[in-house]
Amino acid sequence: MAINLQKGQRINLEKSSGAKLTQFCVGVNWGGIEYQAEEGGFLGFGKKTVTKTKDVDLDLSCVMYDENGNLCDHLYSPLYRPELLAQFGLNTGKLISITGAMRHTGDDLEGDKGGDDGLDNEIITVDLTKLGSNIHRIFFFLNNVGEEDFSQVPYAKIRMYEGTPVKVDSVYAEYNVVAEPQYRGKKALIMGELYKKGEDWKFNAIGDAFEDVFLGQTIQRITQNYAK
Repeated sequence: MAINLQKGQRINLEKSSGAKLTQFCVGVNWGGIEYQAEEGGFLGFGKKTVTKTKDVDLDLSCVMYDENGNLCDHLYSPLYRPELLAQFGLNTGKLISITGAMRHTGDDLEGDKGGDDGLDNEIITVDLTKLGSNIHRIFFFLNNVGEEDFSQVPYAKIRMYEGTPVKVDSVYAEYNVVAEPQYRGKKALIMGELYKKGEDWKFNAIGDAFEDVFLGQTIQRITQNYAK
């Protein structure tokens, strides 16, 4: 049974069998916002109410640090403008980490249409065995590129699972974003971190939300307040 994570909860990356969890996916699932609109008709006659869906663009990203809190690698959308990233001392976005240990499926600009399809919209695959020895902390975070805050996004949920981007074999842990009242009015969420303790990796569900309007602000916040 999946672990329902709570803010501030720490878990060992260990299966019920005692085996280490070293290969898994971190995914975020969400839907577009449905609303009612009137269409058709002539001179006010024959109009009908239809359900439409407004696109929602959430961005799942991660940043990696060494044991001294130095930023070593990153995964975030290549669609972010390089000149804006440069203002925060950041490199352009990419979808594969230096060693290939972590891979991003790419930017989903819409969210699910017509209800939850059971698959995550953006996913980062993780293979801890391929991480460089210099990586000690990995932070996962979300940014909302649109006008909405997290409380308005249908069934926004984060989960760690075994499988592939197109097939969920076993959900290890999940975190329900929409259910948290403190996310109202917030557009950036530091979800959690993988951190190395000795030779083992653990996960900390941070769950801190902010009003950051740009990814660079969130990475700067992580570097200054969480990674040190």
